[in-house]
Amino acid sequence: MVLEGVSGVGKSTLTRLLARRLEAAAIHTLTDPHTGWSDVINRGLRPLPQFAFYLSGLLHVSDAVRQFLSTGPVVADRYASSVAACHAAVNGVGLDQVKDLIAPFRPYLVLPEATFYLVSSDRALKERMGAKKDVKQDDTDLFGVPGRLHALRANFAAVAEEDPSAVLLPTDGRSPDDLSDIIVKHLEERRA
Repeated sequence: MVLEGVSGVGKSTLTRLLARRLEAAAIHTLTDPHTGWSDVINRGLRPLPQFAFYLSGLLHVSDAVRQFLSTGPVVADRYASSVAACHAAVNGVGLDQVKDLIAPFRPYLVLPEATFYLVSSDRALKERMGAKKDVKQDDTDLFGVPGRLHALRANFAAVAEEDPSAVLLPTDGRSPDDLSDIIVKHLEERRA
């Protein structure tokens, strides 16, 4: 399964919780060796080379997912939807352009059983950001760059609309445990 949404919505917390609960591997779209390079890439490269970096991370994580699936379930914190939605919003390019760049590689990607798109209000997102300990540039840019949050939300909504594995999951007023219960119930019902 995949958890998608804007920075600060609770994906990482929920990924850890679900991984423990389901005895699953937890994975982030930028695994090593990509993890340590993202800050440099985001500041130093133009949009197309930057996209190539994130695409290579996506392909790499798809291989890791294949490997982990041989021993059990996997919970991914971001996947293909984030690469498309975030790259388009951050670089001010059309979402369709980014989707076209990903399209030739789609057959290579492991398809998730379910992709949960976490959504929240501005108020709840600001509260979460205030409590977040590992604040990154992407986090501060959500409210600091005019139009960034709106563009990200619109892109995630558009990607989810075309995603056959999409499940929209409002997070306001729900604890990570509440969200975990909803996700596990959804997966159990789907498999029944």
